[in-house]
Amino acid sequence: MDYSQFLILKEELSLIAVIVILFVADLFMSPDAHKKDGNPRLNTMLPVVLLTIHTLITIIPGPAADAFGGMYHNAPIQSIVKSILSVGTLIVFLMAHEWLKLPDTIIKQGEFYMLTLCTLLGMYFMISAGHFLMFFIGLETASIPMAALVAFDKYRHHSAEAGAKYILTALFSSGLLLYGISLIYGTVGTLYFDDIPAHLDGNALQIMAFVFFFSGMGFKLSLVPFHLWTADVYEGAPSVVTAYLSVISKGSAAFVLMTILIKTFAPMVDQWQEVLYWIIIASITLANLFALRQENLKRLMAFSSISQAGYIMLGVIAGTGQGMASLVYYVLIYMFANLSVFAVITIIALRAQRFTLEEYNGLYSTNPKLAFLMTLALFSLAGIPPFAGFFSKFFIFAAAFQSGFHLLVFIALVNTIISLYYYLKIVKSMYINKSDEPIATFRSDNYTRASLVICTLSIIVLSLASVVYQSIDKFSFGLN
Repeated sequence: MDYSQFLILKEELSLIAVIVILFVADLFMSPDAHKKDGNPRLNTMLPVVLLTIHTLITIIPGPAADAFGGMYHNAPIQSIVKSILSVGTLIVFLMAHEWLKLPDTIIKQGEFYMLTLCTLLGMYFMISAGHFLMFFIGLETASIPMAALVAFDKYRHHSAEAGAKYILTALFSSGLLLYGISLIYGTVGTLYFDDIPAHLDGNALQIMAFVFFFSGMGFKLSLVPFHLWTADVYEGAPSVVTAYLSVISKGSAAFVLMTILIKTFAPMVDQWQEVLYWIIIASITLANLFALRQENLKRLMAFSSISQAGYIMLGVIAGTGQGMASLVYYVLIYMFANLSVFAVITIIALRAQRFTLEEYNGLYSTNPKLAFLMTLALFSLAGIPPFAGFFSKFFIFAAAFQSGFHLLVFIALVNTIISLYYYLKIVKSMYINKSDEPIATFRSDNYTRASLVICTLSIIVLSLASVVYQSIDKFSFGLN
């Protein structure tokens, strides 16, 4: 066996090293092993530093290469996506500092970092998979620890219930997906992405295989009609975990779905574009309509994420290199904007125990900086110029439009106008609505402020730096 091929897995090896170091360090810095003034010691700096070093080491894409007989494939665009997910995870770690200081979570800080990084490792393997077995192993490595993260606050709110709902839906979706993969193997006799297209002719069994596979991925992306778990899980999970689930998990699944459709199901492009067409319309429209009725902010953001998943699928249905570039760019912008919103939701939930839209009335009068930063993020999510979200929507609409989906883009544009209502409703609560008991004035901790600064600066800089999209576009690929 040629052991030098392990060097191709530089992102995975680097992340495994981070996980091992944190695992060993947690043995010596756990509350039972070391206490400061009789209290458990919270250590956020070590995982932040290690993950920063890991991101800097792996941020420059390497050349395309295969390992293990083609089961693992890494290309520059996949390295870019991995770096984006690493940056998002780093921001989540910064957001988690205040939450991990709570008495019942400080003793589990090591588990939080381990579980989060294990899900990230699974996403890495899933993104670089060149074989359905490697893909499924990566998918489950990312999904199973996520269920534990969702149920992390099992004695607070509805975290345990959310964890149960998530693991059950993940189990059913994985079953559907695995059944689809088995049908693929039964009809073509191979599970290698590069070998499958030569055997596809769009017969009934292959169409059924695709439907089961796509249904399983639809659950992971929370696309309509596979979305019913999303609002309950997002509301019940800790806000930090909800942020991670809504952005990092969704972004990796969207990219992998597009890669598999382009590489594996290319001969069936007419069939999967037809399915995606109606799924996109249903996801964007129904999610926006349900979001209009929400009063709990986390449930509102859950339906917002379903709608955003529909927008992301516009890049997938395009099936072109431009579509892939716009998808990755959209995920990048969405990550910073959504994490910024959840950073504010998290800190307010911890300091004031406020969760509903009405309880945010008058926030600007007591915490103007938080209200302003959240407004910038909401404007970006809504696609209001000149913020980065406008350009991400423009590029992804342009990709779908140039592929001939004119009516679909028009429906998406109409839904963008609808989404303005519930995003601006939050802004109205913070700036215009009055409250007899507004959220008290407080100062955020340094880590939360750092996460908000990173997200806000990224939203502003990415709206000005077109070179980012051009760099992504240089490495993207589509249907031949």
